[in-house]
Amino acid sequence: MNLRKHLRDKPEAHSSALNDILFILLLFFLIISTLANPNVIKVMTPKGESDTKAKQTVVVSIDSSQHIYVGTQLTQIDSLQHAIERMVRKSEDAEPTVVINPDKKANAESIYRVMYAAKKLQLRTVMSVDKEH
Repeated sequence: MNLRKHLRDKPEAHSSALNDILFILLLFFLIISTLANPNVIKVMTPKGESDTKAKQTVVVSIDSSQHIYVGTQLTQIDSLQHAIERMVRKSEDAEPTVVINPDKKANAESIYRVMYAAKKLQLRTVMSVDKEH
């Protein structure tokens, strides 16, 4: 008759804290991914009555110094149409949309040139504005 107690247990890895850590990491990366937008040029957009949502095929930003960016690439006015056309071809979108993201201090001529280039390519244009409070 063997009356000795078995003192040796099988080794186990405790994974109860691992689930909590993975959940927190998942939440963190989900929140960060919604805040990060790689095609952003910092501009202060004008105020408008309604906020238009459109699929952003090509984002054209105009800063306060009247510099025009297609995506994040600085573009000269004379090569604007070709830059937009390149981005549209790269996206292969069925209904391409050019989103104009002007600064408050952007003049109408710069905005018009972007709209004219998009019109020549027969693309739909949308202007990005902040919603009035």
